[in-house]
Amino acid sequence: MSHAWKLREIVLMSILGVVFGVIYLMFYFFGQGLRNVLAPFGLGPFGYEVIFGIWFIVSIITAYVIRKPGAALISETIAATIQVLIGSPAGPRLIVSGLIQGLGAEVVFAATRWKNYNLSVLVLAGVSAAIFSFVWGWFISGFAALSTSMVLAMFIVRCISGALLAGLLGKWISDQLANTGVLRSYALGKEWQAKREQKAS
Repeated sequence: MSHAWKLREIVLMSILGVVFGVIYLMFYFFGQGLRNVLAPFGLGPFGYEVIFGIWFIVSIITAYVIRKPGAALISETIAATIQVLIGSPAGPRLIVSGLIQGLGAEVVFAATRWKNYNLSVLVLAGVSAAIFSFVWGWFISGFAALSTSMVLAMFIVRCISGALLAGLLGKWISDQLANTGVLRSYALGKEWQAKREQKAS
């Protein structure tokens, strides 16, 4: 598989980055509301953790569809930048967060030399993004002030969220799009077309 980028791949990655940048900002406010609901029960920190995986999903979808080095890293960074540009309360620091999250996913694809995009790899990429983001969060979010058991529970929940909302859901969304034929010009679409032809023969 060639690692050279085509213009249509760059365009698609940019579109996905913009679209999910808007979606990410919506989930920021949703997480805020969820945190407020859980706060009276002493579970406020979990308001964002249970949905944290959604903030990694564009890296999984873009990498799975396009299958080129940098797809996960760049798309996640674009999405974070868009959030900042449209007014995320998190501010410019969010761009660094997006870069780190994208890097977390990218290292998993890099470990396969960008050749393996099966479900286990996508799920692992979601978990890796969660781990990278959590380490970054330790330095910027004051986790050290929380109890060890709370931090451990948050870490586990974030990893599960990364596996399910980024890895599993990201694959499902991509496969649904591929099934419609709209991705036929991209690596995932071509894979689906090959499977259809194999079944027909």
